Amino acid sequence: MTDQELRNLVVAISNEYFHKPFRHKAFFNPRLRTTGGRYMLSSHNIEINKKYFEQLGEAELVGIIKHELCHYHLHIEGKGYKHRDKDFRDLLKKVDAPRFCSVLPEEKKRRAKQKFVFYQCSSCKLTYRRKRSINTSKYVCGKCRGKLVKVKEMTVE
Repeated sequence: MTDQELRNLVVAISNEYFHKPFRHKAFFNPRLRTTGGRYMLSSHNIEINKKYFEQLGEAELVGIIKHELCHYHLHIEGKGYKHRDKDFRDLLKKVDAPRFCSVLPEEKKRRAKQKFVFYQCSSCKLTYRRKRSINTSKYVCGKCRGKLVKVKEMTVE
């Protein structure tokens, strides 16, 4: 799918579900990594992560476009366009748009294998689980201020 085909799809979805025109740009942004799409407040453009279309199909893409169009139309009308606003949540329900996009399959694999480092306080024996290792000479136990000792490092699947 090209950027022009994406824009045509966004215009069609805007007319069909919102009964309002979409007059700005819509394009794929290859730099998006952690989100399915993004509505730009200053330019009113919509950017879409192409990985979601390639890996999860057109149904997921349509959901992301509906979500971003909710931001777009509410912002232009001067209503609450943020995720926490009632106007936004109501419009999401009305057009059957997802509040969050699905997790990509490659992200599921990456999340499945996580490394954890366990530390234990030498005084109160409280155990800490961390994703990143810490400098034990700099940090102490938050409960009793005792010395932390690295217990083990393991990968959880």
